[in-house]
Amino acid sequence: MSQNPGFATVGVVGAGSYGAALALAAHRAGREVLLWARDTATVGAIRATRQAPRLPGIDLPEAIRATSTLGDLASCDALVVAVPTQNLRAACTAIAAALPTGAPVISAAKGIEQASGLFPTEIIAGSWPQAPTAILSGPSFAADIGHGLPTAVTLAAADPALARSLAEALSSPAFRIYHSGDPRGVEIGGAAKNVLAIAAGIVIGLGFGESARAALVARGFAELRRFGEAHGADPETLMGLSGLGDVVLSCASPQSRNFAYGLALGQGRSPAEAAGGKLAEGAFTAPVLAEMARREGKEMPIAEAVAAVIAGRIGVREAVAALLARPLRAE
Repeated sequence: MSQNPGFATVGVVGAGSYGAALALAAHRAGREVLLWARDTATVGAIRATRQAPRLPGIDLPEAIRATSTLGDLASCDALVVAVPTQNLRAACTAIAAALPTGAPVISAAKGIEQASGLFPTEIIAGSWPQAPTAILSGPSFAADIGHGLPTAVTLAAADPALARSLAEALSSPAFRIYHSGDPRGVEIGGAAKNVLAIAAGIVIGLGFGESARAALVARGFAELRRFGEAHGADPETLMGLSGLGDVVLSCASPQSRNFAYGLALGQGRSPAEAAGGKLAEGAFTAPVLAEMARREGKEMPIAEAVAAVIAGRIGVREAVAALLARPLRAE
């Protein structure tokens, strides 16, 4: 349990699987936790069963208070916003009036907003210009966090002292948070790894095997590094938990929604069928990531291929064949 006395009350916005898991992590770190959801049915289910509908089988202690009342957030010393990137702006707009003055806002989103090309901390800053922003990312499945299995992630803010304080306040023995002063590097790792996970799933779905997946992940990570360095990311950040660590996890397990989505594409399902009603952040990030890279003159052929497959411009076999036919070159 954290010994940091700061940030005594933490609000978690979003009661999906990851939001509920982060609420549990904050509770285990000794924080008072308020779990906010727009959907009153979700709040009612949590109160009645002490389980979040999207994180079944894991009990939420009574000390985690579920609410759909915006005014309750005003008592929080910090907020963790655990909603998908494409929904982040709407969530920020909805709760802006309830944000305590000066309270830091931590995004747990992994992606880039399609309409604007903005990263999560930029979206939050636009809604709350006076609020210090941070990003929490790294190799972590909601179920693992919920069950209290050992997990390590990164929390980054432009103010390194704030990042350290927040990391200390939210860390516990099983949920270890490393702090960083490179929020953009952390955001890029979280966004790009989802696109790579889709590509890795496609390769396995096509039956190309583990060697092909390893090659794709290695080449994809080179793309991630090029993009990150173009945006001023620290190379050490990209080699850390929120970069390489998250790539390893997301590209290797069907527990990853993005990998599962790619797997279904590789098995012949259409993009709509592959989603299966679940969100795969990488499907929204791929086209904007590819477009940003083109504008900056950075080659990201794997991201381009994933974007083309999702848009229906090319089939999965043709996309992978085109990647395999690319000439070799030194990094």
